[in-house]
Amino acid sequence: MLSRLADLLVPAFGRLTVTSDPGVELRPGSILAANHTSLADPAVVLAALHRLGARPVVMATAGLWRVPVLGRALAREGHVPVHRGDPRAARSLDLAAEALRDGRLLLIYAEGGIPERPGAAEAAPGAFRSGLARLALRTGTPIVPVGQAGARRVTSGSVPKQLAGLATAPLRRPCLHVHIGAPVRLTGTGPVGTGQAHRAVTAAWRTAAGRLGEPAAFAA
Repeated sequence: MLSRLADLLVPAFGRLTVTSDPGVELRPGSILAANHTSLADPAVVLAALHRLGARPVVMATAGLWRVPVLGRALAREGHVPVHRGDPRAARSLDLAAEALRDGRLLLIYAEGGIPERPGAAEAAPGAFRSGLARLALRTGTPIVPVGQAGARRVTSGSVPKQLAGLATAPLRRPCLHVHIGAPVRLTGTGPVGTGQAHRAVTAAWRTAAGRLGEPAAFAA
């Protein structure tokens, strides 16, 4: 339901295009790792994946499960709550592993939050938390890097700026782009595996940002 809703709503707020590396297939039981820049980018990524026939479950902050209506929808569809700084945090990886074993696609934002920075410009993904690499190595599951760019043009910055961005986006309809990279199978543990995943997602983001002509995509 969330994927279908995103695919219906996103075109009203921006012009979304999607590309992928040659031969990429979103196989059941894969981990999709995306960069996180804006409150709008989960909808953008879900809309892009829906166009490719993929309807993933998402690992998201557990606070969303307390939101009326949304929380029930998340629970019903099998999305995975992440309890940060809580004894239940380990349970999140257990639930994610179960989803992968059941053949679900799993979308993860390994940065663990939205970076605080002004303006709508793009920037490379921040440091990844270790959960993504630990899950991939535990399950032997490949990581499919997903790079998105343009979501900050919809909403970013302070709360007033975010509200203004959402209100004006249907008039502005900024360009949005999502790029799906080739799957990566991690070969290292700890920081090594996390670094491999980060480099793969950063490469996918650079492709997406480059499609929008973002200067950050061409920075060293």
